Amino acid sequence: MKITLLVVGKTTDARIASLIDEYRQRLTHYVPFEFVVLPDLKNAKALSEEQIKAAEGELILRALTPAMEVILLDEHGREMRSVEYADWWQKKMGSGRDLTLIIGGPYGFSKAVYDRADGKLSLSQMTFSHQMIRIMAIEQIYRAMTILRGEPYHHE
Repeated sequence: MKITLLVVGKTTDARIASLIDEYRQRLTHYVPFEFVVLPDLKNAKALSEEQIKAAEGELILRALTPAMEVILLDEHGREMRSVEYADWWQKKMGSGRDLTLIIGGPYGFSKAVYDRADGKLSLSQMTFSHQMIRIMAIEQIYRAMTILRGEPYHHE
């Protein structure tokens, strides 16, 4: 199983980018992991929110294969505690399918992306910037892997 974290737009804060890289490297000790950045839209300021979501949606859909299981990080998704999240990953890894988690742009996802998704997860009921949620998502995947291995990173 390969895990992909797909995000829309580059990470603009060097500190966040550095943390993403650190956790990306840590994760590769547990599972094949890829952090994929889709390019920022050109002339986005001239587009409406719906046009932006549609254009980003096209980029997202082009990056997916039919074999991938697709999970959106979405405010209306399922919430879990870290130990439950680790159990969720254990089940997903048992399926053998490649899994792609997607973080959309600041306006969320288009209907076409929602229609393609196999599920939705929420990391919190609070709203975070689409830049910050990247590090939170990758850290939680790392935390889940350490829980599954019985390593001392997570304290319950």
